[in-house]
Amino acid sequence: MPDVRIFPDLEGASQEAARLFAAAASEAIADHYRFSVALSGGPTPRRLYQLLAAEPYRSQLPWGQIHFFWGDERYVPANHAESNYRMAKEALLDHISIPVDNIHPMPTDAPEIEQAARVHSAELQIFFDGDICFDLALMGIGDDGHTASLFADDPALTVRDKPVAVARPTSQPTDRLTLTYPIFNRTRRVLFLVSGQEKALVVARVLAGDAAYPCTGIQPTGELIWLLDQAAAASLGEVK
Repeated sequence: MPDVRIFPDLEGASQEAARLFAAAASEAIADHYRFSVALSGGPTPRRLYQLLAAEPYRSQLPWGQIHFFWGDERYVPANHAESNYRMAKEALLDHISIPVDNIHPMPTDAPEIEQAARVHSAELQIFFDGDICFDLALMGIGDDGHTASLFADDPALTVRDKPVAVARPTSQPTDRLTLTYPIFNRTRRVLFLVSGQEKALVVARVLAGDAAYPCTGIQPTGELIWLLDQAAAASLGEVK
């Protein structure tokens, strides 16, 4: 069962997410000397990234042993306004002392998106020595129930033999790269950060186990934590 925690607002949920991030980093580094994270995009995690870029985390976290990846990415240039990499760079990466080799964005400069998926899959295999297991995945949920770039009725949902898949959701204007279910579900700790009334009904349905929503397929063997503000939690208990 997921661990569901409710906060008055996004600020409170983001503060808890930052605390959990730091605790997970300490645990992973003590165990295997580095901390690997799959970041999420969208507006919700921006405040979390800003908190990590500020004191006390900026000076206390061992950035030289932290490696950042992304759970998904729109196939746009790295400096594009819709780039998940750009958002994290501006909110977090530009403000911390982290080696450039510790930052692993999904490549969006290949001539074809399929080639980019293969390149990033190979990078993950090399980094994890063939056993891909993130220490932490930060995730969100759309009001349609998607997470990362795992959208309903998209072929990426069925990919089981590759760490990175191409997503072409008909509801979106841009093709995407996404980590696949097997990767997310092998992660040691998955942390959902969700805010807003528009997410309330789908959050309740996902937590009730409604398999119609791609988000319900995130069932990690490790820890699963949902951090909700009161608006996003408004429909809990109303859906069975």
